[in-house]
Amino acid sequence: MKEKKGIGLSQKDAYRLILKEYPDVMNVDQVCEVLDVSKKVGYRMLQRGDIQCMKVGRSYRIPKAHLFTYLCIGVNSNTHETD
Repeated sequence: MKEKKGIGLSQKDAYRLILKEYPDVMNVDQVCEVLDVSKKVGYRMLQRGDIQCMKVGRSYRIPKAHLFTYLCIGVNSNTHETD
């Protein structure tokens, strides 16, 4: 079992401090820029469900809160993930 450890910030604090220059709902390009990955990898992560997203027409929209969840920011450190 892998233990997900969050950064010691609540999601509310993270919203105010981290990624404040980005909109609350981001597009794939913005998410890839934040994660420093290629668009191909970004789309793969969304299609696999690694990061929760919404599909609007043919484009993906990623709420900033879902990106924080993926990054384990503001996540309870007692959450466990199985392989």
